[in-house]
Amino acid sequence: MNNYGSLAALIYVTQSEESSVLRMYNWKTLIIDGDVQIYYEATTAKGEKIYAARTDEMGMTAAATLTMKLIDHFKPKYVIMPGIAAGASNDESSDSQQYGDVILADSIWNYSNGKYVPKDQGEIVFGEIGFLPRPTIIRIDPELRDIFKKAVLSDKNECYVHIGPLASGSKVVANKNILDSFVIGQFEDTQGLEMEAYGVAYAATHAVSPRPKPIIAKSICDFADNRKSDLYQKFAAYTSCEFVKMMLEYLL
Repeated sequence: MNNYGSLAALIYVTQSEESSVLRMYNWKTLIIDGDVQIYYEATTAKGEKIYAARTDEMGMTAAATLTMKLIDHFKPKYVIMPGIAAGASNDESSDSQQYGDVILADSIWNYSNGKYVPKDQGEIVFGEIGFLPRPTIIRIDPELRDIFKKAVLSDKNECYVHIGPLASGSKVVANKNILDSFVIGQFEDTQGLEMEAYGVAYAATHAVSPRPKPIIAKSICDFADNRKSDLYQKFAAYTSCEFVKMMLEYLL
């Protein structure tokens, strides 16, 4: 028997993500004594309690901290991160990624870990700078992977979904050379990259019992190259939240 107190807690970062999350349900603002964080509470069509909150800054540290608070306050069965990410593939093939496609992470890895060394000692080299990568990986629970496959094939799903590894790093990337060397060069099948998911997954997988399962479902708003802009952020946030809501109502 578990002691979960709610179905899910949603965590997000940007204003466009918050706007899309708050359109998902009829949320009520929730203030907890001794905590400066603003939380939101809602009920799914199935009568399940869900909660949501926005980090006060970008990055893995803020994401991990808020995830731990959500777990402590609400004991969710799932910690879910909807939102926006950069896609890692935008070629001419038939399965190429497009703006608004959902990246559903079956693993989350931190590509920032490593050591800067002299050029001749580096596995990755930029000019006179060498880098020895030491990536760390969190793999999603096999039961969730089965749910992911059902979600993609569900007749309720209206999104195009890419299941695979998602990379997290400490910097915004808008350079294809960085993308190819630091990200694709370490894990060729990586589907996208962003800045917070590893912190969310790490906090969830290292929480005390009852431990929630992390779900990262972010949609593509750019491709981490010189075309990077904010143009598709609202659209990507919307498709991500629509996919997450479908999972909440029909599969979780």
